[in-house]
Amino acid sequence: MSLTLRTISREQHLAYIQSLPSASHMQVPAWADVKSEWRSENLGWFDATGQLVGVGLVLYRQLPKIKRYLAYLPEGPVINWYAPNLEEWLRPMLAHLKQQGAFSVKMGPPVIIRRWDAAAIKSGIQNPDVKRLRDVEATHIEPRAFEVSDRLRRMGWQQGEDGGAGFGDVQPRYVFQVPLENRSLEDVHKSFNQLWRRNIKKAEKAGVEVVQGGYEHLGEWQRLYEITAERDHFRPRPLSYFQRMWTALNTEDPNRMRLYFAMHEGEAVAAATMLVVGGHVWYSYGASANHKREVRPSNAMQWRMLRDSYALGATVYDLRGISDSLDETDHLFGLIQFKVGTGGQAAEYLGEWDFPLNKLLHKALDIYMSRR
Repeated sequence: MSLTLRTISREQHLAYIQSLPSASHMQVPAWADVKSEWRSENLGWFDATGQLVGVGLVLYRQLPKIKRYLAYLPEGPVINWYAPNLEEWLRPMLAHLKQQGAFSVKMGPPVIIRRWDAAAIKSGIQNPDVKRLRDVEATHIEPRAFEVSDRLRRMGWQQGEDGGAGFGDVQPRYVFQVPLENRSLEDVHKSFNQLWRRNIKKAEKAGVEVVQGGYEHLGEWQRLYEITAERDHFRPRPLSYFQRMWTALNTEDPNRMRLYFAMHEGEAVAAATMLVVGGHVWYSYGASANHKREVRPSNAMQWRMLRDSYALGATVYDLRGISDSLDETDHLFGLIQFKVGTGGQAAEYLGEWDFPLNKLLHKALDIYMSRR
């Protein structure tokens, strides 16, 4: 199969994404508008008959002081990763990006390598000798994913020691997902642990109501999000980021981004944003107030978002990143504990890979990033 690669229009890119069961929300054309500080390009792979068979959203970040770029394909490109001729897909991409002035390419193959179900994670947490998710025997292993990683290595792609945590908006390698395909909602609810079911009931009894918001409610979202940032010690994104995200994503598809609030006695006490691409739904950002935690607004909100995802015909509800630490003293442990309660599965992606097109500049960037 001979493949050619060229720049395509956003319309072509979007039409291709819409023809698939799903793709990452970071590979839809509108994501380029969300990341407005990067230059962007839509790439298309064509087979011998001229049919579009793959797409990629590339974000270019210029290096300080020189006209050279880091080319980044977050959770992409959207190609056939299991193709035996993977090299024929990636070679033209590297040649094209080099022509565009890229000195280094970073990509995140949307390929899952292992999965652990909730029971396996729970037994890992209870075992004092187990400190990390990867010390627990996986419930499911995808042998083809190992082949992908071997092919990438042979082609000269590299991964950092830490599994690829290098430049910029590095995406989580471990995520937590609730599968919805071929399951009833009752089945989904039954696989929640006791605490989750109790908390959902508690919220209901306390009169917590979960409602959807619109663009005009992003200020209220921001207020709760900044409270959360202060409590959890992270730097919040500005309100303008969420406004841009809402406008860009929902202009492309009116159902791409949703906003939810958990209300109690007329007050918003928790909020979340949700993203939808085909059959894949992501819980992307969450926020909550410092008070009224006892009415369990976050559990109520997740349950509503799960039900809505199910009603949309989603095959997976994705709670996004977790750390792989199962150590109860780790500050990120609460996150995995909360998500495991949904009875879903942890999944490990192949991680992000780099291809240095100019070894000297790539090395300089590494040094520059490690000092920041």
